[in-house]
Amino acid sequence: MPDDADRPYTHLELTAEAAKVLAHPLRSRLLSTLRRGGPASATALAAELHTNTGATSYHLRRLESVGLVTDTGGGRGKERIWRATTESHGWRDSDFGGDEDARTALGWLVRNYHRQFDAAYTHWLDVEEEWPREWRDESGMTDTWAEVTPEQLAALQSELEDVTNRYLHVGSGDPRARRIHLWRFAFPLDPDDVPAGAEPETDQPGADDEPETDGASR
Repeated sequence: MPDDADRPYTHLELTAEAAKVLAHPLRSRLLSTLRRGGPASATALAAELHTNTGATSYHLRRLESVGLVTDTGGGRGKERIWRATTESHGWRDSDFGGDEDARTALGWLVRNYHRQFDAAYTHWLDVEEEWPREWRDESGMTDTWAEVTPEQLAALQSELEDVTNRYLHVGSGDPRARRIHLWRFAFPLDPDDVPAGAEPETDQPGADDEPETDGASR
């Protein structure tokens, strides 16, 4: 197995079926927990997420069925050790225009990720005074406005992704290093200023909920 510093960034584009499977409160939490904490058994995951082992095993198998988690083969006896298959997943909203159930699932996922962000950042605000000053000075949030075309926005997103990827493991092995959580949002400053000639997918549930952009989560 390669060292963390050499490990490639892994990503999975969701299929419609994967989106439908993942759009479930416990499954979403299980995947996030495996990505954050590494391989674990259903028993350990159930204890961490305050649920029961039977339900946890069932939902892990559902995630496995669409390629989001896999059995490492490292368990003892009947115990199975699970890991996330990739470090992130994403989708392109327009790829699901003809699937009402998938669009509904994506709408739930995006709102769930927003709730996760709110909870995680609120917790940071509650404890940040306990952290050294150099961490507090560099942590936080910012926003800015950019006037771009859809193509220029795609280029901007790609460049930001490239920069992020260069820093994924640069602190590996340094005792001062800590994992940080980066969230990136891009959406119109004035959501009501719809471009002329746009044809909203009014026949699709959730079509007006999210802009036509890539979605991603770790």
